[in-house]
Amino acid sequence: MNSERLSRQIEFLVEMDKLKNVVRQTLLVDGARQENSAEHSWHLALLAMVLVEHAKQPVDLFRVIKMILVHDLVEIDAGDTYCYDEEANLSKAEREINAADRIFSLLPDDQALEFRSLWNEFESRQTADAIFAASLDRLQPLLNNFRSGGFMWQKHGIRKEQVFRRNSPMADGSPILWEFAQNMIKDAISNGWIGE
Repeated sequence: MNSERLSRQIEFLVEMDKLKNVVRQTLLVDGARQENSAEHSWHLALLAMVLVEHAKQPVDLFRVIKMILVHDLVEIDAGDTYCYDEEANLSKAEREINAADRIFSLLPDDQALEFRSLWNEFESRQTADAIFAASLDRLQPLLNNFRSGGFMWQKHGIRKEQVFRRNSPMADGSPILWEFAQNMIKDAISNGWIGE
């Protein structure tokens, strides 16, 4: 047994527990509190398992789930950047690249390379797996915001053009899910949860 390898793996896993402390701008469906990034990743993995049949192109579900589980690990250092915060999004890429450098280097070299490659693939959104994973990453907070009565949209004064612009890439991964999402957005606008 390679004790140094195991030690690095365990230290990485302990460090990843910090993702549970990264609070997002999305409420739980019942509105009780904001979700954390670890809960978000877990929920996305379930979305992938349940909704994979709606992917526009064939995808490798296991790779999609791995991508989903690593895509927000960088938030341990970079924090969660609210998708509608234009100023914070200006520095997001740089903060997340620096975080990826540190976080994935905690692993043994082969695993560091695999995890970083999955993270890079998700960020670049060039493969069917990454495009579908990114579509789910848009659907989940939209669904939670809608089902919790649009509180966070109202709190931040979010407007319909922002929501459509943010979520329209969902169509690249799943036209069916994008049609479903558009209906939610239209209902949220009708309910006054998203501004005109």
